[in-house]
Amino acid sequence: MGLFNSDGVVYKPAQDVDLSPTSSEFYLKAHVKAPRMVGVVVKIFAWFLEMRILGKLLLYVLKANNLIFKLIGNAEIEESPVFVPSHPVEEKESEEVKYIGLDLSETEQVQEAVSCLPTWSEREVNSLNPSFHRWTIMDYSRAYHSRKITPLTVAERFIAAVSDSSKPPLDMSFFINYDVEDILNQAAESTKRYEHGKPLSVLDGVPIAVKDEIDCLPYPTTGGTSWLHKLRPCTGDASCVKYLRLCGALIVGKTNMHELGIGTSGINPHHGSTRNPYNSSRICGGSSSGSAAVVAAGLCPAALGVDGGGSVRIPASLCGVVGLKPTFGRVPHSGVLPLNWTVGMVGILAGTIEDAFIVFAAISSRLPSHQNTVLPKLCFPLLNSSRPISSVTLAKYGEWFNDCSDDIRVCCSNAMDKLQKHHGWKTVEVTIPEIEVMRLAHYSTIASECSASLSSYLEKLDSSQLGWDARVALAVYGSFSSKEYIKAQKIRNRQMYFHQKILAHADVIVSPTTGVTAYPILNDAIKTGELDYINGAALVRYSIAGNFLGLPAVTVPVGYDKSGLPIGLQFIGRPWSEATLIHIACAMQALCIADYKRPEVFYDLLSKK
Repeated sequence: MGLFNSDGVVYKPAQDVDLSPTSSEFYLKAHVKAPRMVGVVVKIFAWFLEMRILGKLLLYVLKANNLIFKLIGNAEIEESPVFVPSHPVEEKESEEVKYIGLDLSETEQVQEAVSCLPTWSEREVNSLNPSFHRWTIMDYSRAYHSRKITPLTVAERFIAAVSDSSKPPLDMSFFINYDVEDILNQAAESTKRYEHGKPLSVLDGVPIAVKDEIDCLPYPTTGGTSWLHKLRPCTGDASCVKYLRLCGALIVGKTNMHELGIGTSGINPHHGSTRNPYNSSRICGGSSSGSAAVVAAGLCPAALGVDGGGSVRIPASLCGVVGLKPTFGRVPHSGVLPLNWTVGMVGILAGTIEDAFIVFAAISSRLPSHQNTVLPKLCFPLLNSSRPISSVTLAKYGEWFNDCSDDIRVCCSNAMDKLQKHHGWKTVEVTIPEIEVMRLAHYSTIASECSASLSSYLEKLDSSQLGWDARVALAVYGSFSSKEYIKAQKIRNRQMYFHQKILAHADVIVSPTTGVTAYPILNDAIKTGELDYINGAALVRYSIAGNFLGLPAVTVPVGYDKSGLPIGLQFIGRPWSEATLIHIACAMQALCIADYKRPEVFYDLLSKK
C-alpha cells in the first residue's frame, strides 16, 4: 500500500502499483473500532458527541482509531482529486445488444426491452420447473391481457396484503405511506385501458413501489424521518416515477428505509423496522429496506431504491432478490432527496433480472442527468439470442472475495463454478489495491455531502426529532474537514485508475454482495436504532466501487446459508455496460432459479394461493 510516516500513508503513484495476482500489495481488512450500541448507551453517546468540547475529543479519537487520519486525512497522495465519477463514452459495436434510438418514448423503450426477452415457451423451458416462482411483469401483463384478472383486483389484493403484513404478529413495516384511494383510482384507469385494448405498455397496472427518498405524489417525501417532509414539501414526481407513470405502472406507495439513508440495517425508530420476508426476526438491510422486502414478499415484481453505498444491492442480497445499480448519470436523479451528489444513484430491486431490465428500460435517460456526464447510446441485451453471450472474463480478487462468512464464500464460489462449467467463461485473478482505503474515502465523501445537504434543515431542527443512531451518525458526518474531503477525492482518482486497468482485461469484477447474511433485529434496537459498525462494514464491503467510482453493478441471488437466509453474488461492470451486466446476471439466474425458495412471508397477488 505504501510506506508509513508518523502522520499518514505515503501512497506510491497509481501507475506504479502492481495489480497482478502475485502483487505484494497488502490486503487490509476493515479496521472498525466501535462497539455495538443501543438503548441508553447510544443515547449517552449521542449526548457526549453533541457536547462542544467533549464531542470534538470523542470524534477525534473515533476517527483516529478507525484510521481516517492515517489513511485519508494525513496521507500523501500524488494524484489530483476527481470530484464527480463521470466516465467517457466508448462506443463499441456488439452483436449481442440492440442499440436504442434517442427519439424513442419511455413506452417504446419498454417495448424494445420486451422484444429482447425470451418468449413465454422459452422461459418455461429455461426455468427448469422451479418449486417456487415469483410472478413477473410479463406474468401480470399476460394475465391482464387474457382477462384472467384485472389491475383493480390486483390492487384490492395488494391493499389487503399490506394491511395484513402491517398487523401483529407480522408487523413487517414494509411501507411508510400508501394511499388506498389513489391506488384504486390508478388501478381502475388501468383496467379501463385493458378493457379497451389499449394498455400503455407491459408495465400497465403492474404494482411498483418507490423508496421514500424519491418524490412521488400524492405522498410526502420523508427520507425515513418524522420531519423532513415538513421542511421540504414534495411538489411533483421525480423523473424516474414520471417515466413509470407514462408506462402505466401502478405506483403503490412509499417504502420504508433507514432514516436519511445513513445506515445499513433498515432499523427505523420512526416508521418501524422493516423485517426480512425470509425470516421476520432478521434485518432487510438498508437503506432501501422496504423496497427489497416488498419485492421479496411478492407485493411488487419491482421497486425503486436509491444506492449511495450499496443501499440497493445490500437489501436485495439479504432479501433474495435482484438489485441493479446503473452507471452514474444513466438514470435521471431529479426529484430524489439530495442527500449526496456524487455517490447516490436511483436503482432497481426486482424479483428477476428480466423485471429489473424492463424497469431500467423505462427509467433510463436519453439526456444527461448530471452536468459533467455525456451519455452513450442506450443498448439492451439480446436475452432471446440463440447463442449465450460469448467469451466472458470474470476478474476475482481472492483475498477480498473470501473476506466473508464461510457460507457466503462457499455459495458464491460454487455459483462461479457453475458459470464456468456451463458457459466456459474464464476467471482471472487480480489484485484490487487499497480497498479499505476506498471504503474510508467513500465514507468521508458520503458523510461530507450528506452533512452539507442537510445543514440548512438541521439548523432549524430540534435534535429530539432525530433517531438516536441518526444523531450519532450526523455528528460523525459533520466532523469531516475540507482536507479530508479533498484527500478522499484523490483516492477516488486512484481507484478509478485501478478499476479501469482491471476492466480493460475483464468484462466484470465478481464478488459476494455482502460479507454476512441478514443478522437478527434485537428488541433493544427497535426504539433507538443501533450502532453496529462492524456488521455495517461487513455489509458494505463489496459495494463501494459501484458508488464511489460510478460503476454499474448487479446482485443476483445464488443460494442460502445454513439458516436459509439468502446470499447474493455481485458483478461490477465497465461504465455504461448495463447490457453486459444484465446478460451475465441472466445467465447466473438461469443456473440458480430452480433452487430459489419461497419466503416465510409471501403474498400471491395473481392466483391468490
